[in-house]
Amino acid sequence: MNELGKTLLGIGLLLACVGALVLIAGRIGLPLGRLPGDFAYRGRRVSVYFPLGTSILISVLLTVLLYVISHLRR
Repeated sequence: MNELGKTLLGIGLLLACVGALVLIAGRIGLPLGRLPGDFAYRGRRVSVYFPLGTSILISVLLTVLLYVISHLRR
């Protein structure tokens, strides 16, 4: 059970750091969530938002970051 607790604590800290980075990015003025390819539909009773462009950008950045980290660990 110790390992599970450590893992959950690590995931929680990682999520808190990512949340802080997103808040800082919003205050700096980065257009995350308003990139080309982010779809928003607002009807009378429903709103749908699909951040496709932002998701692709974050995926590419994380892929490059993890590649660099794995390359440095060798």
